[in-house]
Amino acid sequence: MLEIDFKEIITVGMVLFAVIDIVGSIPIIVNLRAKVGHIESEKASIVAGMIMIVFLFVGEGFLSLIGIDVHSFAVAGSFVLFFLALEMILGIRIYRDEEPGSASIVPLAFPLIAGAGTMTTLLSLRSQFHTINIIIAILLNIILVYIVLKSSKKIETLLGENGLGVVRKTFGVILLAIAVKLFAANVKGLFV
Repeated sequence: MLEIDFKEIITVGMVLFAVIDIVGSIPIIVNLRAKVGHIESEKASIVAGMIMIVFLFVGEGFLSLIGIDVHSFAVAGSFVLFFLALEMILGIRIYRDEEPGSASIVPLAFPLIAGAGTMTTLLSLRSQFHTINIIIAILLNIILVYIVLKSSKKIETLLGENGLGVVRKTFGVILLAIAVKLFAANVKGLFV
């Protein structure tokens, strides 16, 4: 039975929006566009959405195959979210990638949009929310990602460097609170 819950969709959507941080990634997107030219917004959005939905379903099976339960993964995910939030709030870089050669699927769809933080978050969310609500939240976020990718130059001009910084730090604090809640909700499951 489908249990569509708008409160869950909004909660999961906000978590994914904070983790994906597409608005905060506008400087990276603009930099990529300057380096490689045209960015294929449609392709990047569709591939990122497919990666997230597939991982939502096969991720848990993969974990059980290697002997890890969802509570352990959720606690580990809370640490990843915690460090992502610190990056956003403090303006530091803890995880570094190599410089991309092109901006087709890599690095936009993966790992910028559907990266390690997003994957960890999806499985962590699956332990607390109904799958249908997570899928709807993913689709809504992919639509937002597409809109932001298409209009990244306009958004950058509109918000300016200071505005982008404020948005990034605000979502960083929200993400930090989510990481703490996720840890608290799943840490008990480790000892049962």
